[in-house]
Amino acid sequence: MDETINRAIQLFNETWDLLDKTDRTTEDDITMLHKTHTSAFLWRTANKPVNNARGEWQVSHVYSVLKYGAPALLHGESSLALCLENGIGGLDLAFGYEAVARAHSVLGDAAKSAEFKQKGIDASADVSDAEDRAYVLGELNSIE
Repeated sequence: MDETINRAIQLFNETWDLLDKTDRTTEDDITMLHKTHTSAFLWRTANKPVNNARGEWQVSHVYSVLKYGAPALLHGESSLALCLENGIGGLDLAFGYEAVARAHSVLGDAAKSAEFKQKGIDASADVSDAEDRAYVLGELNSIE
């Protein structure tokens, strides 16, 4: 199981490397989608709700960055549901709301985006680490 988790972490981080790449190509985008989906799948085999929520969040984020609203919303709602159903709060809950807000923004639903953005801002109040709270608020405030 440790090998599976290590691979999930590696793919999660490699996805971030691709997200941060300023000159990403179409091939990079496809690779990024494969990496984030594989990472999320591997987290599911570990069967820990918090990791599942994080994996779903990253898949949603990638789809939002690529402007694919429907799958971004599907995975964002999955991340948020995992948090709500399993009592996961703090940073993960705030990011669950952020994923749904960002997906609604991509879909052009400003009202829903604003609703979930505000829920994320409210949830960020329970993020105990100041740097983490500032980071999630920065992500929430970057939603157009």
